[in-house]
Amino acid sequence: MINTSSNIMKLIQCLFFICTMLFAPAVHAETITIAAAADLKFAMNEIVGSFNKSHPGDKVEIVYGSSGKFFAQIQQGAPFDLFFSADIAYPLELAKIGLAASRVEKYAVGRIVIWSNSMDATKMTLTALTDPKITRIAIANPEHAPYGKRAEEALRSAGIWDAVLSRLVYGENIAQTTQFVQTGNAQIGIIALSLALNPELSKSGGYYLISDTLHKPLEQGYVITKRGADKALSKQLAQYIASKEARRIMTRFGFVLP
Repeated sequence: MINTSSNIMKLIQCLFFICTMLFAPAVHAETITIAAAADLKFAMNEIVGSFNKSHPGDKVEIVYGSSGKFFAQIQQGAPFDLFFSADIAYPLELAKIGLAASRVEKYAVGRIVIWSNSMDATKMTLTALTDPKITRIAIANPEHAPYGKRAEEALRSAGIWDAVLSRLVYGENIAQTTQFVQTGNAQIGIIALSLALNPELSKSGGYYLISDTLHKPLEQGYVITKRGADKALSKQLAQYIASKEARRIMTRFGFVLP
């Protein structure tokens, strides 16, 4: 006589084992959120995509924006586990006031360029921006965007700040600044080299590299915040930034590596 109860019990145990094996990775899966400077949009998307290949059960969410605004938000308790800033001064300040859970690391030095999709920017210099035909010049807001601050420094060093001041239009961050030029709300812009090298922009416009002697270095740094202190995924992603693959991606987007 077949022992039906025993067979059913074995079947249940077998199904339980299979479900445990299938869903075990999900139990230990983590989710982290990165606050990243807008100049990192394309490079960071690729880096995280590469990182995810070895972390299929985990989730990395990225929010792009102004470094200065992220700095203020983290001070107010914003739920970011890592902060990649376009100005290393911001994560250093977080560490100083006790809101960092790791050492601040410099991951790159950024560069600024003149970029346009409606004019030939490849042969332009900063003094060319005084041309009366150029009525709208986009830069990121110097008040809270490091790339905007460096654009202002370069314009002042070139001696044309006062001449172009009335023509400036300000983006909230460097990505929005670029968008102003793309959509025709500005004829030309001073943007991040990392954005100008994005295939979408390089197909539609050209750029002129601004000498880095005209502004302070765009030293960029990251830190694990106190919120991300207990998440293994935060530390793993931070370590991955120093990998050969991550550095290769950063170099391809024009960043100077430490």
